[in-house]
Amino acid sequence: MTLTLSSVARTQLDQVYRALDGILAKGEAFARDKDVEDSVWLNWRLSPDMFSFARQVQLVSDFSVRGLSRLAGVTPASMPDDETSFAELRTRIEKAREAVWALDTAAIDADPEANITFPAGRDRELTLPRQAYLQNFVIANALFHASTAYNILRQLGVPIGKADMMGMSR
Repeated sequence: MTLTLSSVARTQLDQVYRALDGILAKGEAFARDKDVEDSVWLNWRLSPDMFSFARQVQLVSDFSVRGLSRLAGVTPASMPDDETSFAELRTRIEKAREAVWALDTAAIDADPEANITFPAGRDRELTLPRQAYLQNFVIANALFHASTAYNILRQLGVPIGKADMMGMSR
């Protein structure tokens, strides 16, 4: 079996999406049990200089959709950052998955060693081979922000564990 960029991306990102959907569902249920409004936890941060829980989830979809769209050579689907509930964040993750799966696999898989230049922060660009871009930037960022969202919910007492973060608890 040949591993292509699209197969690696979809396998890894589907696991991230499944994990996020699961921890969002458990976070929402736990918040309901504790009579906590969604906005309280969606705005929670591990540290004052870090992004909020909602932003961490939004960044998972941003990195995955923008990154794979860039590899496919198309404009990414628009995903405004306006979610105010766990349910809306779950819908966003499903939309990200649908956007990634709708992309042309041949375009994503084309010339994995060719260079791609992309924005990497404010006023900064990086150039990497397409395969390294997918593995070391797109997937790495999606995993980082998903893990941070997981850690915020753990800090809040949500009963989630490693299997949840790996998308294997259902």
